[in-house]
Amino acid sequence: MTMITQKVLRNQLSTETIADLKELRILHHLRVAGIKKRLGFSVGDLFLLIFSLVFQHRNWFQLLSSSKATDLPGKDAVYRFLNHPCFNWRRFLIGLSSDAMRRVKLLTACGRIKVLIVDDSMFERNRSKKVELLARFHDHANDCFYKGFRMLTLGWSDGHTFLPVDFALLSSVKTKLQEASEQIDKRTCGWHRRKEALQPMPLMVEKLVKHSLSAGVQADYLLMDSWFTYAPLLTSITQLGLPVIGMVKATSQRYQVGNQTVDLKKLYCLAKSVTGSSSNVLRSIVTSMNPGLPVKIVFVRHKHKKNNWLAILSTDITLSETDIIRIYGMRWDIETFFKCVKSLLRLQKEFQGRSYDMLISHTTIVFARYILLSWQHRQSTDARSLGELFFVMCDEVATKDWSEAFLQLMRLLDDITHKTSATVGKFIKKQLADWFAALPCYIRVLLPQTT
Repeated sequence: MTMITQKVLRNQLSTETIADLKELRILHHLRVAGIKKRLGFSVGDLFLLIFSLVFQHRNWFQLLSSSKATDLPGKDAVYRFLNHPCFNWRRFLIGLSSDAMRRVKLLTACGRIKVLIVDDSMFERNRSKKVELLARFHDHANDCFYKGFRMLTLGWSDGHTFLPVDFALLSSVKTKLQEASEQIDKRTCGWHRRKEALQPMPLMVEKLVKHSLSAGVQADYLLMDSWFTYAPLLTSITQLGLPVIGMVKATSQRYQVGNQTVDLKKLYCLAKSVTGSSSNVLRSIVTSMNPGLPVKIVFVRHKHKKNNWLAILSTDITLSETDIIRIYGMRWDIETFFKCVKSLLRLQKEFQGRSYDMLISHTTIVFARYILLSWQHRQSTDARSLGELFFVMCDEVATKDWSEAFLQLMRLLDDITHKTSATVGKFIKKQLADWFAALPCYIRVLLPQTT
């Protein structure tokens, strides 16, 4: 078997990007996740080739049609790489995000709040018919149906940098349009991901949080939307030692206040008004959910409907109303992430395979692109000094001879008096002399002698 020449794959990215990929140890995390090959192009080269497509503003078909096609691997090599069911892409993503997280923490104050954020988004495949586990879902935002999956995503944020940690592409037992392939070995990672796709979303949220915590991801709170803030899931998450902050809506869920069991609207009437805070914070109350889970609920004014309110729940009842609202505001980072990966990083669009393994692998590579961009953004925008040189320059500025600066100002005024009329010049000189004579002696001693 002859060796394949690999000479252009690493030239597809800038020198800075290659350096950041080495710093984040991409190849190391691929090896740890069991993503290896014995023959042909290495997995590192194949990964970089797919990783760099979006930065060249080309898809795989356009790249194969270009003049570089002779130096690239064949179409089958790339598709075999993406369709491989034994590659543990979850371990790769968690390892990569944990590595980036550790580097971000070096640039972050120790007391800064760090959170995990969970949310789901549409993964559309409307033109597909034979994709594995394809299902039909309802889009509540647009009030329409789509074909595809629900992309349940867990991310980490410190309020400045967002990093995707784990995800699951969920199908549906009831509205499933295609079955999973029966040729997949049940011992592989691909088979386990297919089983997860048919599990209920609350159960998958708990699994994703467990995976991240066991991998060493550290967070102070878990943030979630109103779709997830129900008593069973909140109880299971708090048992993992992670407090939850999330929005709640007026549903059939009940709350215990003394001997009363009330809904959210009645709870608002029982809550006490908050004084001494922002006018947008209306009321708050400490209550408990049906299993006996104590929670604190803060009612805030609706931004677009001034007569309505929104309710934010926290299982950490020691937090103040202001802190609960401030921390929950960090949840918006995951919405920005969804917008970026779909609009700019070509999630759902770059490869149109039918295999569930390809959906998982390509989504992981897109998330890896976002991790790299987040790390580059943090490096370029984070405030930093230049060590001792920074302090030397500060000392130089602080000890600047201000008397010399005052002398320059006096010379400027003297020049003005010569360029104006004699009457105006005489008046300016008299005013300056009176001001100088009125200064305290300890200041006049420090000033230069002027004529």
